[in-house]
Amino acid sequence: MAYPGPHESLITSPLLRRGGMLVLDTVFPRLCPACDVTLEKHAPRSGIDAWLCQVCLGDLEPIKPPYCSVCGESFDGPMTREFRCSNCDGRRMAFDFAISAFKARGVLRELIHQFKYSRDLSLRGVLADTLKPALNDPRLIGEDLSQWLLVPVPLHFLREMRREFNQSWELCRMLAEETGIPAVQALRRTRLTSTQAKLQRRQRLENLRGVFALRLALPWRPRPDLLGRKILLVDDVLTTGATAHECAKVLKRQAGAEKVVVITAARG
Repeated sequence: MAYPGPHESLITSPLLRRGGMLVLDTVFPRLCPACDVTLEKHAPRSGIDAWLCQVCLGDLEPIKPPYCSVCGESFDGPMTREFRCSNCDGRRMAFDFAISAFKARGVLRELIHQFKYSRDLSLRGVLADTLKPALNDPRLIGEDLSQWLLVPVPLHFLREMRREFNQSWELCRMLAEETGIPAVQALRRTRLTSTQAKLQRRQRLENLRGVFALRLALPWRPRPDLLGRKILLVDDVLTTGATAHECAKVLKRQAGAEKVVVITAARG
């Protein structure tokens, strides 16, 4: 697994960079976005540890093997072979597999809610960093991710107007800055649907059937060429996988994408 990483800093000297960061931390102390506690000055400058205090870091629940080979849902019992969970067993998912580094509980769940529903764009950075561990999944080892594309799950334009941003696109943008993996908006929603969170599995599938399509090409905005491309489909939370399935169907069947791997900030 490889990707270019962030652009080089204009300040090339590590000593100068560290000095500048210490000055910034003294004048503008870093605060944990979950509890507002001041972070220690020697706290890391990158990764999830750079955002959260030790207490909130301890509240995160990492997803560790064994987990479903399709949707990434964790499993508590002993398991020595690849398996499908009850949600994925017997279903043909259009995406190849889904990865989340953490469970959508506690501190992380609250951060995602603040980001989406309280319009707190300052949380883009910490949530984008919860996506990065997914790129270390063993199934992506050996892949040159700089040749992949980050594609966000789209919002309907009316919902995006009300929210003032698409949370998945914001995560894509931040992740692209951190990794150098290019990001494109390739999909659109064709109709406004009811909120998925309150629906059961079968209702979710019916609610989303046929709701996604390729983004329209315009004179000033050509449609991205996805033929034969490998795609990282980005969203904030994966629950049943219904949304990711419908998006992947469009990307593969209509755009000709070779592979679609879903990465989310958390697993519901």
